Amino acid sequence: MSIDSTSVNAIRVLSADAIQKANSGHPGLPLGAAPAAYELWARHMKHNAKNPKWANRDRFVLSGGHGSMLLYSLLHLFGYGLTLDDLKNFRQDGSLTPGHPEYGHTVGVEATTGPLGAGMGMAVGMAMAEAHLAAMFNKPGYPVVDHYTFALGGDGCMMEGISSEAFSLAGTLGLSKLIVLYDSNSITIEGSTDLAFTENVEKRMEAFGFQTLTVEDGNDLAAIGKAIEEAKADVTRPSFITIKTQIGYGCPAKQGKASAHGEPLGEENVAELRKTLGWRSQEPFDVPEEIYAHYAKLAEAGEKAEADWNALFAEYQKKFPEMKQLWTKCHEAVDKNALLNDEAYWAYEDKAQATRSLSGKYINRLKDKLPQLFGGSADLGPSNKTVMDGEGDFSKENYAGRNIHFGVRELAMAAIANGLALHGGLRPYVATFFVFSDYTKPMLRLASLMKLPVTYVFTHDSIGVGEDGPTHEPIEQLAMLRAQPNVNVFRPADATETAAGWLVAATSEETPTALALSRQNLPQLPGSGKDALKGAYVVSPSEKETPDAILIASGSEVSLAIDAQALLKADGVDARVVSMPCMELFEAQDTAYREKILPKKVRARVAVEALSSFGWERYVGLDGKTVAMESFGASAPGSTLFKNFGFTKERVAQTVKEVLQNLS
Repeated sequence: MSIDSTSVNAIRVLSADAIQKANSGHPGLPLGAAPAAYELWARHMKHNAKNPKWANRDRFVLSGGHGSMLLYSLLHLFGYGLTLDDLKNFRQDGSLTPGHPEYGHTVGVEATTGPLGAGMGMAVGMAMAEAHLAAMFNKPGYPVVDHYTFALGGDGCMMEGISSEAFSLAGTLGLSKLIVLYDSNSITIEGSTDLAFTENVEKRMEAFGFQTLTVEDGNDLAAIGKAIEEAKADVTRPSFITIKTQIGYGCPAKQGKASAHGEPLGEENVAELRKTLGWRSQEPFDVPEEIYAHYAKLAEAGEKAEADWNALFAEYQKKFPEMKQLWTKCHEAVDKNALLNDEAYWAYEDKAQATRSLSGKYINRLKDKLPQLFGGSADLGPSNKTVMDGEGDFSKENYAGRNIHFGVRELAMAAIANGLALHGGLRPYVATFFVFSDYTKPMLRLASLMKLPVTYVFTHDSIGVGEDGPTHEPIEQLAMLRAQPNVNVFRPADATETAAGWLVAATSEETPTALALSRQNLPQLPGSGKDALKGAYVVSPSEKETPDAILIASGSEVSLAIDAQALLKADGVDARVVSMPCMELFEAQDTAYREKILPKKVRARVAVEALSSFGWERYVGLDGKTVAMESFGASAPGSTLFKNFGFTKERVAQTVKEVLQNLS
């Protein structure tokens, strides 16, 4: 048996052993796709285990994240630092080999995958990042950004709608450095794909604008290699390689069957697998030293590739010092203090403006300070106010453009943003109407898990949308995002708070930011200030040190609360108004600050927000009340809806009086 065949089987045996020891996992994909993964990593992918974050490495995304042991076996054998003990601890508490690959947890994992199709969308984002950065930085004779993005996934990834959304855009953009390997084994959990999936996938990909290639035998390393090189040779289209495999290959009792997908093979079947593959030992996790030596030899190519690039990059930096400066700026943290102390950034006109319009102004102030800012909208740029003036459109003809047109593809847009952030060198933002944050949620969740500072511009943030009616009026979306760990949900009330929201977004290092912005004009508040960066602050104080009541609001309802405060004052009730644009940032403040803003002894509290009341309980307590939406909206002018649903200063003031009455 050749060294290549034995090396492929090492991936299979290690994967089967780890899954069996854990008594949990998915052996089918690793057994079937091992040859494709080996051929790619060994001969066609530029990577260096000694520097896994090398900027010009090729990226590999295992979109079928359930097959994680395939990736862990590769990382172990190629010397990325995963030990045999790590493989033996597959799926165990605290291990470096969790059930699905997790970015930032295991060295060499480029993206957190598991939700099928998500990896495909993120791979498209990585390929877009490569194209844009190449246009920014490359000079004749100095291709300092020049690498491929490879994605491996199966039938499930191709069924999920996100992959079609993402691939449609990839084809439109002609992302020739994107190469997709399709592990086509015609099996899903329930059985044959014929149960629910009979389309011609290759024809679909061809229609999207991909070069399509087919490898009839998934064990034929030469054919797989030839297809990968053909994919690289096409410099105008992304490529899609169908590799026909057998799920659970090498295990006679499971091969080609649905039962190979998501359960351990069983000890007897693992023993039979070894015999079928001609593996020399029945001892679990026993890999011959010559196999490790072979993988170490293969890894040397990656070391040389990086050394060559380092020499090229050093020469590039000397020849183009201004590009060296730009590179550093794009790859380092944003200077928060510089923005905080830049009064020109904070300046605004004292007139009523929609926070979506204000956001557009801050994007255009930031674009000149942050050359790494890169983003756009799901076909709503003019409405979301997310276009960077004078920066051009990112397209097949102009990869240097900074404005991305995602088309009506919110789910893929959010996945692509993750890919842009994962690639490095860029700070992405995406945009849609707030009600359609539902379409972005699964990928926003992955951004939170991966600690990616992606910015989401969600406009038309309440029943203020008006005439478009309940389908376009968000109600529960703010509570939904606030319920998610590690995301700052920021709903500003005016220009200063909008500037604060963008400062949070632009300087965040590990947390996504969701900006919820109004369609309707809002007044500029005399009391607003940079304390909005703390998540909540007193925007309109009471006369007494300890107020009779506290009104808490966000966004468009802050001015309403201030109006109600005036009514209450006329009736002898001394109320404080707290603007709370971001609950998460407020919760991050120390106890003393939180007590200062919301003293515990003031139990008369009313929260005002034209969205769901869910979540406000923690601030109003058992004695307080909310003025919020308890139903869907309606179709009418926004001002009419606010009145009809009770968002008036009279009702807010009356609610405060009711709370005080109950307490007395």
